[in-house]
Amino acid sequence: MLKAELFPGKDEHMKVLVTGSAGHLGEAMVRTLKEKGYDVTSLDLTPSPYTSVVGSLTDRFVVRQCMESVKIVFHMATLHKPHVATHSKQQFIDTNISGTLLLLEEAVRAHVSAFIFTSTTSVFGDALVPPPGLPAAWITEAVNPVPKNIYGISKESAEQLCRLYHRTHGLPCLVLRTSRFFPEEDDNRARREAYADDNLKVNEYLFRRVDLEDAVNAHILAGQMAGAIGFDTYIISASSPFQQSDLADLRIHADRVVKRLFPDYEVAYAQRGWTMFEEIDRVYANEKARKELGWAPRYDFRYVLDQLHAGRDFRSPLARVVGSKGYHTETFLEGPYPV
Repeated sequence: MLKAELFPGKDEHMKVLVTGSAGHLGEAMVRTLKEKGYDVTSLDLTPSPYTSVVGSLTDRFVVRQCMESVKIVFHMATLHKPHVATHSKQQFIDTNISGTLLLLEEAVRAHVSAFIFTSTTSVFGDALVPPPGLPAAWITEAVNPVPKNIYGISKESAEQLCRLYHRTHGLPCLVLRTSRFFPEEDDNRARREAYADDNLKVNEYLFRRVDLEDAVNAHILAGQMAGAIGFDTYIISASSPFQQSDLADLRIHADRVVKRLFPDYEVAYAQRGWTMFEEIDRVYANEKARKELGWAPRYDFRYVLDQLHAGRDFRSPLARVVGSKGYHTETFLEGPYPV
């Protein structure tokens, strides 16, 4: 779990609100905050051992009750990308936009000290993949989002609401655009069929994945830093070993770049029958979060590779205990996700 010395004791016993507490990140936050001695109220539509209030983000009475005496809001509840095929656009607007607006309104009313919004690198959308023949994209917070579905649009709209409430009400709001941390199978059928699940996830630590424990770390630090920063947006992804000078080669011979940086990776992969991607089309850069939040993510490709060599699980203890939750209660003919 998280090391106690990472977070000053002065914040212990502070009352916080976590939305989406039945989800992966929400449960992980509730577990960690309670271990740290925070007074946690947790809200979700789905009952769970880590949900203290079962209710909707769009129910003002419920939200107002949850917000009483709260100092930090960690807003993690959301409809996700796998819900695009099963939920209407209106449902995305109701949950991801209207729910965020109501939380912001009630946070201002309750004189909350910090509002931390969990967004997603999916807001970048079509900005993530350069046209054929061009180098891989180096994705920083300066890249303009080009959302390609209602999920991305709803999350970017919620980000802008956070910006608005900081500007008009002085509410400190930090937006954390997290990369992949889910343990479920990939939602891309072709990738699922081409690679073993762990093979896919380990490859992604090079450019587009973050461990759940590191994501929790980033959020708690954001809650501590929001008052001093005011408003800003941060990419939360494992530290990539790549430099911008690698981008052209990553687009055509990613395996060669990885072999140059990690000569020992082929042994660990060969033992498992794994392969590296031939092409990597984007790299998420986390320098801003490391510098401004004091974030020090532990779980990167080097760490994961060392665990593979030692025959150990590469996931953090927190990721292992939270486990898999899935996104749908039903099953589909096409596999774990609907077309």
